[in-house]
Amino acid sequence: MSTSIVTYNGELRCELTHVKSSQTFITDAPTDNQGKGEAFSPTDLLATSLAACMFTIMGIYAKTSGIFIDGSKARVLKKMSTEPPRRVVGIEIEFDILLRNGNANSKEALMRSAKTCPVALSLSPEIEQKITFNFV
Repeated sequence: MSTSIVTYNGELRCELTHVKSSQTFITDAPTDNQGKGEAFSPTDLLATSLAACMFTIMGIYAKTSGIFIDGSKARVLKKMSTEPPRRVVGIEIEFDILLRNGNANSKEALMRSAKTCPVALSLSPEIEQKITFNFV
């Protein structure tokens, strides 16, 4: 069974459907690559997936450890190459972690666990990952 179905709708726009849940969203080419920039671009999704994956792994740790990080946020910056071939060369993520019921050990464990997420481990080592954790 497929994970997703991607339909090309023309005008550099795709509709992505998650097979199991039937949830959909669109992607659009960025304005610097002939698109309208009206939605996430595929490379935006790549960078954003890293943050979502890290949060998921931190969430699993938090859930099993009795701590809470609900309401935490991350800002994601995708860096593209300036020379061909066009590709992502860096991803910067700044996490603002709202940690409740945790301590210094919890902070270290959250940071360690985030860096073991499957997306982080799947990206090419050529893509610089600059990750900052702020505990607020």
